Amino acid sequence: MKAILLVAGAGTKLRPLTYTQPKALIPLGGRTLLSVLIDQILEAGITRFIFVIGYLGDKIEDYLKENYPNLDYELVVQNDRKGTGHAVWLTQKFVEPEEDILIVLGDTIVDYDLKSLLSQSVSQVGVKKVDDPRSFGVAEMKNDGTLVHVVEKPNIPMSNMALVGIYFIKNSNHLYAALEQNLKTPRGEEEHHLTEALQTLIELNVPLKAFKVNNWFDCGKKETILSTNAILLKQSQNGLDAAPYHHGSSIIIPPVSIAKGCVVENSIVGPNVTLGENSKVSFSIIQDSIIGSFTTLHTIALNNSIIGSDAFIKGKSQNLNIGDNTEIDFT
Repeated sequence: MKAILLVAGAGTKLRPLTYTQPKALIPLGGRTLLSVLIDQILEAGITRFIFVIGYLGDKIEDYLKENYPNLDYELVVQNDRKGTGHAVWLTQKFVEPEEDILIVLGDTIVDYDLKSLLSQSVSQVGVKKVDDPRSFGVAEMKNDGTLVHVVEKPNIPMSNMALVGIYFIKNSNHLYAALEQNLKTPRGEEEHHLTEALQTLIELNVPLKAFKVNNWFDCGKKETILSTNAILLKQSQNGLDAAPYHHGSSIIIPPVSIAKGCVVENSIVGPNVTLGENSKVSFSIIQDSIIGSFTTLHTIALNNSIIGSDAFIKGKSQNLNIGDNTEIDFT
């Protein structure tokens, strides 16, 4: 069995952060979105990976070499943004005939029992009830979970069950054949969605069921990244509400993640703050924020903000979304 992680997206909703780094490498709770996904899959017993990369794919490759040097993986480059269906189709040469595969979208974190999922006898698609499913793939199903119809981002959804980006496919030959069939249809600028191939499987009476996940965090937007960061930080301290404590001349309010090489002086940091490596915070108040590596914050109050790496910010209270290699002086 192989796990296929789709991390080729450009992350346009997270710009300017994603002008200089893939969204899969944005820090979350002292880790990255990519490391959360890889560790979750490894824990379930899958050891072989395929990463579909594209935009800033060299940074994904460098990250894997540095942080997972012994990982068994292949890299597939999606040069053209033709959608998730096209991305999965590109992996076919690395998948054995009839081999089972786990497909995971690289911008989502899902709370589910992966080991239990991998023991199922038919293909499974993760779903979660949402208030407004029009921005997602949508599933209609029978009471026993059997899928009867799936569609990508419908204007008038017939269900409020959204596809969460987890797909366990038994006998992948069927899926690759459906992808091949769909890709033969010219689309112009329109993308080929994996959802369409799933609908083809349903029409061919290939067994396909839905499983409901406990929690789902779509990390394609600033708000969900910050909320996911807070949840992961709380989980890292086992749900305990630790009391604030002094760190030299500063006060730290857990949960926080302060990476190696950081300097925190005369400041209040937390709760729900991630500081990247070798960042410096002085005479500042930071809460509910993610700060990249090698960034300097001086005399500033930040709340609900994401700051990239190698940034310098001084002197004002703001709600910010700042990319890498930025210098701002409000004084």
